[in-house]
Amino acid sequence: MLRLFSLCIIVAFGCSSESANDSTQILTGADQTARYVSLIKGKRVGLTVNHSSQIADTHLTDTLLELGIDIAKVFTPEHGFTGTVSDGAKVEYDSSQASYTLISLYGKNKKPTSEQLDNLDVMVFDIQDVGARFYTYISTMYYVMEACAKNNIPLIILDRPNPNGSYVDGPVLDTAFSSFVGIAPIPLVHGMTIGELAQMFNGEGWLNDGVKCDLNVITIANWNHSKPYSVPIKPSPNLPNDLSISLYPSLCLFEGTIMSVGRGTEHAFQQIGHPEYPEAQHAFTPASREGAKWPPYEDLICYGRSWIGQEPTYVFSLQPLIDAYQKMDRGDFFNDYFKRLAGTDQLRKQIESGMTEDQIRESWENELDQFKQLRAKYLLYK
Repeated sequence: MLRLFSLCIIVAFGCSSESANDSTQILTGADQTARYVSLIKGKRVGLTVNHSSQIADTHLTDTLLELGIDIAKVFTPEHGFTGTVSDGAKVEYDSSQASYTLISLYGKNKKPTSEQLDNLDVMVFDIQDVGARFYTYISTMYYVMEACAKNNIPLIILDRPNPNGSYVDGPVLDTAFSSFVGIAPIPLVHGMTIGELAQMFNGEGWLNDGVKCDLNVITIANWNHSKPYSVPIKPSPNLPNDLSISLYPSLCLFEGTIMSVGRGTEHAFQQIGHPEYPEAQHAFTPASREGAKWPPYEDLICYGRSWIGQEPTYVFSLQPLIDAYQKMDRGDFFNDYFKRLAGTDQLRKQIESGMTEDQIRESWENELDQFKQLRAKYLLYK
């Protein structure tokens, strides 16, 4: 799986940080090994990583092992180490072939236990995020920070660009609806990197019991929030390209409805549909496949709307959701999961009452402005 994307990564990153001469080349925190290897050399290291934790065409674990780093344990988020496990599916590991212990931080074990952290001297976190509150990698980071703080283990974040990092939008989470798909009171599109978010979690005292993590962020070189970033390896099984990543904040809300977002097809999060959708201009048939086992409406023709082939536009829009709700015209359109994705119970009520997108946006404007002011304190890339 990791080798499958190596050519894309080589094109995107070129040479390693030690040999890069282009001062405009974006270098992730992981690329810049000289900035953090000295911090972990001679220590028992834990890594929180997945398939996206790459330096050029080599996984971070392999790079560090070649540099003589003692990797004792590797922790992985939703979708597992290879990034191929379906969303929500249990991750299991056989570590007999690895020199380190593999531990899943998903399902019942979302936060490393004291026993799992035993004998570790330092933790390194390196995972590609996409900038939406309900994308669970930031929730995994939150729990890793909390566990490290309570066990006195320093945490090093190897930062990566946020492809949706150029804007902030959507409702701010009401903490009454906190969950693994909404871990902190931030907007649906937060416009921050994982390193910036980690600083916010620490600085605002949002970790459980107000604990503070001993945090060190290895910043990205030659990137800022206005600079486009094409993710070189798909960050999860159903975000296959830049278009799906750009649409994800808007279309993921459909996962709290009766609609399909195209899981089980080659174009997940680039189309929406339902077997009873009243318009038949676009159709697709979900099928069980790697990364999308037993998708909604498996083997049934779904009719709906497509964005396939369009250029990515990095904006958040409620209009597709409002349009689909009005076209379907049925009382079971939303399910209970929707309020957790939205981070509020108000959005469903607003759509059902017939409010326009502009009217809905006005309702979250003040909280969004307050967040933007708070966010400014933690930005590392102006």
